[in-house]
Amino acid sequence: MPTALSVFRGRWPLVGAASILALVVASGVGTAPASAIPAFAEQTGQRCVACHVGGFGPQLTPFGRAFKLGGYTLRTKPFNLPVSAMAVASFTSTKRPLPSPAADGFADNNNLALDQVSIFVGGGIGSHFGGFVQTTYDGIGKHFSWDNLDLRAVNTGTIGGKDLVYGLSLNNNPTVTDAWNTLPAWGYPYTGSALAPGPSASPLISGGLAQNVIGLNAYAWIDSKIYLEVGGYSTPRASTLGWLGADPFSPGDIRGTAPYARVAFSQELAGGTAEIGAFALKANIRPGRDRTTGLTNHYSDVGLDASFIRTFGSSDTITFNTRYTHERQSLLASCALGIADGSISPTPLRTCADGSLNEVRGDISYYWRNKIGATIGAFDITGRRNASLYSGNRIDRPDSTGLLLQLDGTPFSGPNSPFGTRFATRVGIQYIAYSRFDGAKLDYDGTGRSASDNNTVRVFTWVAF
Repeated sequence: MPTALSVFRGRWPLVGAASILALVVASGVGTAPASAIPAFAEQTGQRCVACHVGGFGPQLTPFGRAFKLGGYTLRTKPFNLPVSAMAVASFTSTKRPLPSPAADGFADNNNLALDQVSIFVGGGIGSHFGGFVQTTYDGIGKHFSWDNLDLRAVNTGTIGGKDLVYGLSLNNNPTVTDAWNTLPAWGYPYTGSALAPGPSASPLISGGLAQNVIGLNAYAWIDSKIYLEVGGYSTPRASTLGWLGADPFSPGDIRGTAPYARVAFSQELAGGTAEIGAFALKANIRPGRDRTTGLTNHYSDVGLDASFIRTFGSSDTITFNTRYTHERQSLLASCALGIADGSISPTPLRTCADGSLNEVRGDISYYWRNKIGATIGAFDITGRRNASLYSGNRIDRPDSTGLLLQLDGTPFSGPNSPFGTRFATRVGIQYIAYSRFDGAKLDYDGTGRSASDNNTVRVFTWVAF
């Protein structure tokens, strides 16, 4: 298998308002986007395990990172069909039925669903351009929409005598450009269901702007060690987002441009590859595209992350990913709108608006022979008490803590698949256990429901071809 450096040198020569709580939910935890593109394996002539841990996406190996940062341009075949598809189906059961069904057409518990079906068009064009476009049918919401987008123009050179890969990415989700599995777009859990209950609050960068923005980012990968990225995001017209199947009013539109920055350092360590990094996003958003108050909601997200991956001679692989995010909030627009329409009781505007969130996440996985994997992850979300912001929570706090376990197997991937090299399948079981949910362990919403009542078992099948 070629190394990352040989890939760079040999293959890329040029390369009424709604309530405040509803707005928090809009910028909160959603289902993690699953992604696997067999067309890339066919294009590169590599097995799925060359790019993906366990032979299935989206968790990347060092070679997979090099392929992404090189603009998806590595090619060993003169032509391949640049189209792939995937589907995810699951059975979801919570310890105690939900107060009401999570979506129309489903029960309050024990739901079997086709979570999503996606079509990808992706690959490299020459040595300079590559990327992918994902379109998804949401089996829970029962509608089509655009999904992840990452189109790149790349080049290579040197800087200070060190190899350099640099380029531009046109994309629609802050952190979707990232080549490590620490940031939200590609972080664990790598598949989920909208039918499973989840905390109502999380930082904006954790999916709050996904598919509701368009951005252009410049990046540089120096000596296969130092990664630098800077860019900005704006909101398309409401009619454009509606045509693309996205909700143009959630969380609203960005005033001006929302800057995003990312830095990471990667180094071989203990027989594997380690990474440490930092990231930041700032955005001024008009909730629901409102113009009446002249105010905006301000979000400032900053964070740190780290990862490690090592593959042993037996092809067993161990990975570790973690991140910490701090968000400072000033939700002046939402508070002004809520006070004006009576959905928030009269209160000093600044008292209502000021808030903060802290999120810590981590996971460790072990894959045996690229066939069977076990992952354990944990998260903790805390924030400042705010009676206006978290009025639906009994103690007016956003705090949630949980443990995420997954056991999965990849029976078919690449050459060993009886249905052709493009066909890959992963099956697995997840368990999510909550020790706190939306502020409390017991009776978090005032109806007697406890955090552990939301403990969820999910059995899933994930197919790509």
